[in-house]
Amino acid sequence: MRNKPFQLGIIVGRFQVFHLGHQDMIDKAAGICDTVGVFIGSSQESGTAKNPFTYEQREDILKSIYGDSLRIYPLPDIGVGNNSSWGDYVLENVMERFGKQADIFISGKEGRRLDWLDSANGSATAEIYIPTTIDISASELRECLIRGDEAEWRKYSDPRLWDRFRELRGIILKSYQNKETASI
Repeated sequence: MRNKPFQLGIIVGRFQVFHLGHQDMIDKAAGICDTVGVFIGSSQESGTAKNPFTYEQREDILKSIYGDSLRIYPLPDIGVGNNSSWGDYVLENVMERFGKQADIFISGKEGRRLDWLDSANGSATAEIYIPTTIDISASELRECLIRGDEAEWRKYSDPRLWDRFRELRGIILKSYQNKETASI
């Protein structure tokens, strides 16, 4: 029995650092979808300036906010860039995890995502772009952690994460000088 307009919605993100903008998008997806699948991109990457956190750490952060209300999965990079081949790869992962296609793909309106569902496979999945209501990026938030600016970081982080500032900052400080990455 469906209670919301869409049965299955999916979100793809690196969440390197999870912030209130990400949370707003997930909350809006949960408001219109019975099931929300979150695919954590670049899941094979960690310990770098761009991708400091492991998949497991990012999954743990999401679970500390959402409990078991989301279905969370890793999504390793495959080196094809942000195009319809990537979109097909995402949809294959959705089919593998859920046994069906997603009804809707939810994202922020970023230029690099605009053609993910342009293939024949993607044409059956609706898309919705959540407008930016919280002006912050994960890169900016990583900089707050590097500087040790807890007050600024808290402005853009869920209060359930506030007691983890030192832990998250420690992870960032160990990796911020490592510029090597296989992530696109």
